[in-house]
Amino acid sequence: MIQTVLTHNGKSFTDRFTRAGEHKPSVRHSFDQEYQAHGIKHRLIKPGRPQTNGIMECFNGRISDVLATRRYVSGEDLELTLKRYCWLYIHHIPQVELPHQSPIAEMKEWEAKCPELFTKLVVNHTGPDT
Repeated sequence: MIQTVLTHNGKSFTDRFTRAGEHKPSVRHSFDQEYQAHGIKHRLIKPGRPQTNGIMECFNGRISDVLATRRYVSGEDLELTLKRYCWLYIHHIPQVELPHQSPIAEMKEWEAKCPELFTKLVVNHTGPDT
């Protein structure tokens, strides 16, 4: 289940910002209404941080490529595909932003350095071909 959606601050996604950059949540925007109806938290990237938008666009492009590879027979089939891709992304796809490591490998390093930050053990599962 989708819990949080991260978008940029454009008018197509939110009416929370004015031209002066003031934060004015209205909850009248169609996206915000949809998110609320489904219990989804809507987060926005920080203003003035275009690199966050680039990272997000790259991830969304990868998801789009995955979804374009086949037809789905049901919503459950689509959901399972998304879950599998997210699992693969977290455990096995190296990220430039994380010194060419997977997110879980970076978390394991943080766990070794600062174990007090973690309430659960970070586990790296074996790859899909092993």
